[in-house]
Amino acid sequence: MRAERTAEEIIADLGPVAERLEVKAALDSLGDQGSRWRVPTPSLVVDLDAFDRNVALMAERARAAGVTLRPHAKSHKTSALAHRQIAAGAVGVCCAKLGEAEALAAKGVDSILVTSPIVGPLAAERAARLALELPGFELVVDHEDGAAEIGAAAAQLGASVGVVIDIDVGLGRTGASSPEQVVGIAKAIAGAPALRFNGVQAYGGQWQHMAGAEARAAAVHQGMETLKACIAALRAAGFVVDRVTGGGTGTFAADTAEGVYTERQVGSYALMDREYRDCLGQDADGAFEQSLFVQAQVVSVNAPAWVTVDAGLKALATDGPAPVPADRGRFAGCHYAFFGDEHGLLVRPKAAPQVLRGERLELVAPHCDPTFDRYDFVYLVRGDALVDIVRVDGRGRAQ
Repeated sequence: MRAERTAEEIIADLGPVAERLEVKAALDSLGDQGSRWRVPTPSLVVDLDAFDRNVALMAERARAAGVTLRPHAKSHKTSALAHRQIAAGAVGVCCAKLGEAEALAAKGVDSILVTSPIVGPLAAERAARLALELPGFELVVDHEDGAAEIGAAAAQLGASVGVVIDIDVGLGRTGASSPEQVVGIAKAIAGAPALRFNGVQAYGGQWQHMAGAEARAAAVHQGMETLKACIAALRAAGFVVDRVTGGGTGTFAADTAEGVYTERQVGSYALMDREYRDCLGQDADGAFEQSLFVQAQVVSVNAPAWVTVDAGLKALATDGPAPVPADRGRFAGCHYAFFGDEHGLLVRPKAAPQVLRGERLELVAPHCDPTFDRYDFVYLVRGDALVDIVRVDGRGRAQ
């Protein structure tokens, strides 16, 4: 199997971590058949064939819907994966925090929208500096004071910052809560020479994991009425609103039916996780493959009814249902439970074959975003071969 990069290129990218014995061992088998199953465990694994098919499918859905695609990189926080999405037609990516944006910008991702409001002069200065370095940088605001902070920092540094107004469509987490407030923010942006009004954002996070396409569609419809009222108020006040960005993996079909968004911020579709798999089922929004796995190894077989694996609380996000084995063969019917910080418990059915010490399995994570944040790098595979190792550039960049 041909590797994505040479071992020398990977070593140069990884830096000192490439000197670890376990990483060296993985690099020694780069491209070899079976090398997928020789990476150190617990480890984060992305199947590139499945990832690329997911990216191509979403790109086609966006083209058919007549919208642009700006995938949310908070799912993977990894420049190598962001570049693959952009190469497949995305206009750029989203980041949740300034730190993520800084990390991806340093690796050549040149069109980034930060989708969470920032606060304070230091954050505003960081945003303005990033805008100086990255003409394709934008961020959201949901308050007039936020526009004033960013506008002042940008003016002081001689930067021009694109600003998108965040609108609350029922989640209540962030976003302007009324048409009047939205117009007030737009006027504050217009009054700041260093700022550019680049449209509006709305994200119904509360809808993404609702079971049933009809239930999601009904909830989206209600939220879109709020969004349309805010857009109408902006236009009545003389503002041009030609960009409406937002949405998510679970509501792509419902968002398309409403016809309000011009740009989609889907994120988890490229990776998938148990939360989305359980709620989307056979719906059109669930037509994506599992490409993200946490590989684990059996470390103890002394108990009669279960075995212990080396992936526990530190290896997987815990904000959702339990992980499940991805292997539908030998580990079919086995149930995973967290067994402490470092370990997981794998209960075997009575008729299941004996599991041996050192056997490997891959787990489907409950939630992809925080699972990625537990790892410094991710092993990229095709079939059963390791083809690359890349940094999770934005890991821990929550500031």
